[in-house]
Parts: sequence; structure tokens; C-alpha cells
Amino acid sequence: MNLIVCVDERWGIGKNNGLLFSLPADMRFFKEKTSGKTVVMGYNTLLSFPASKPLKNRKNIVLAPEGVFRDDCTVCHTLEETFSEIKKERDENVFIIGGAMFYKTMYPYCTKAYITHVFSDGGATVFFDDLDSLSNWSKKPISNILEENGLKFRFYEYTNNAPLKF
Repeated sequence: MNLIVCVDERWGIGKNNGLLFSLPADMRFFKEKTSGKTVVMGYNTLLSFPASKPLKNRKNIVLAPEGVFRDDCTVCHTLEETFSEIKKERDENVFIIGGAMFYKTMYPYCTKAYITHVFSDGGATVFFDDLDSLSNWSKKPISNILEENGLKFRFYEYTNNAPLKF
């Protein structure tokens, strides 16, 4: 299983239920990695999308509160249900896409993390754990340093050498 996220220099990922940066290259990277795959998210992430609609060209699995039912995505009401749905998919085709609490719960189970690291402080109020400080994660750059909208950033692939099983 994979995750994909854009972080700032302090591993911030958002504020006010939104992204920190608008980087077209990051959006293209996200689309390239996840199109035709399965994306798994918490309910607030789904609500943050335009018109609260699931992402096109992907199977959307959403961990949502009891009482939430939708026809346009697979809704799970417990973590166990979510794991059960994920197990139906090929591991390399599953991407965790947020939000913060869902990332925190799921990243120990991921074997790969695709991180867009922006070399700037985005004023985040919500953070991702610093994978550089965890001994079981190693990283390699998968792009040169890029610049858009006055921001420098780089894409990295992290590998978890000891993922948890579910």
C-alpha cells in the first residue's frame, strides 16, 4: 500500500481543511500516481473536494462516520471495514490520500510514500509525521528540484522497511 502527500519544510500538510500550496506539477504528479487506482481517505478529505465529489477515474474508499451513506464511492464505517475493502485491491494500486488523522493511522501499513516536499513554511496547522526521523523509512529523490509559483519543491519516494500487516 502507498500514500501520497505534499508537505512543507516542517512536514505541515494543511490548514482550514485545505492544502497549503497550489502547485500544478504536484497535482499532475498526484494524478499520474493515482489515476486508475484505488484512493482511500477519511470523510473530511472527501468533503474538501470540489462539490464533495469522489475523484474521477479512481475507486474511492472513504472511512466515514456512522450514518453516512453514498452511492458514488465505497463508504466504510470502521477501520476493520476499511482494511477489508483495501484487501480486495492489489497492494501497489492502493493510495492513502488523507486527512491528517487517517494518514497517522495508515502510514505504518504503507510500503511506499510519495512525498512532495516544498522548501517553504506553509503556515500549517495540521502535520504529517517526519519520515526522515523514523529509522524504518528511507528516501530517494525522484525528481530534480523544481520551481513553480515562487516555490521550490522536490518529489521523493520513501520506502518503509518494516510495514505493519493488517
